[in-house]
Amino acid sequence: MQLSKAEEELMNILWKQKKAFMKDLLEAYPEPKPATTTIATLLKRMQDKGFVAYNLEGRSRKYHPLVKKKDYFSKHVNGLIRNFFNDSPGQFASFFTETTDLSKEELEDLRKLIDNEIKKR
Repeated sequence: MQLSKAEEELMNILWKQKKAFMKDLLEAYPEPKPATTTIATLLKRMQDKGFVAYNLEGRSRKYHPLVKKKDYFSKHVNGLIRNFFNDSPGQFASFFTETTDLSKEELEDLRKLIDNEIKKR
């Protein structure tokens, strides 16, 4: 299941806050802020998709994510690799390093990350 761009934006706020009331979510948006009804609609859709749940505190709902940010994005990266790079992480890495404007230092940092992962295995 995938989130829309608007749902992802709201989900990012919720991942940062971990638990939040509607007013907390609304305050976290930059200007121009969406309407409360828009956020309520997004939250309902995200609940239906299994990404968000809430607990009642008094008469207010305190929302929390059901899906970890890392899990959501790793699933999308894996789908991207499968669908656009013939299920080849090497092709993805090649594309990423060639098409992004990484500095030499950033490439060296990437190499260190890869070397560390190799050592772990």
